[in-house]
Amino acid sequence: MLEKSFDRIYTKFKLHFYQAVFSRFQTREASLTAVETFCMEIIRALEEPTVNEFASFVNISSPNAAYKVNSLIRKGYLEKVQSPSDRREYHLRPTQKFHDYYNLSSSYIQEVMDRVRERFTPEEVAQMDRVLDIVGRELMTEINLK
Repeated sequence: MLEKSFDRIYTKFKLHFYQAVFSRFQTREASLTAVETFCMEIIRALEEPTVNEFASFVNISSPNAAYKVNSLIRKGYLEKVQSPSDRREYHLRPTQKFHDYYNLSSSYIQEVMDRVRERFTPEEVAQMDRVLDIVGRELMTEINLK
């Protein structure tokens, strides 16, 4: 039962995101391929990784990762920022252009959370927050994020 409920919610969030991305293709506003969109999602979630950290996470070669990163930089969705502690190291940071693109998904999350707050008591919302925090922080150890 729990598995089905979680899968249903996860699937609906994915479908909403894909629907929004594909609607951009229809209006010719999109300049990211599906793979590039996934790369940007990963880079955003890894919170400013280096190219090597990104490559390692997605299990691709450093040259392949560098090629993808350079394409995203040329399109204006990503920038390289020099590390203040190690001047030889650069971190990948999504640009405002990507954040505007990504808001397709985050605005829907806000809409759903507003509906949750309307439907449930503050205590139930707080309990849901605690459960989701534990799931995200402690139970999903195979996805090691900062």
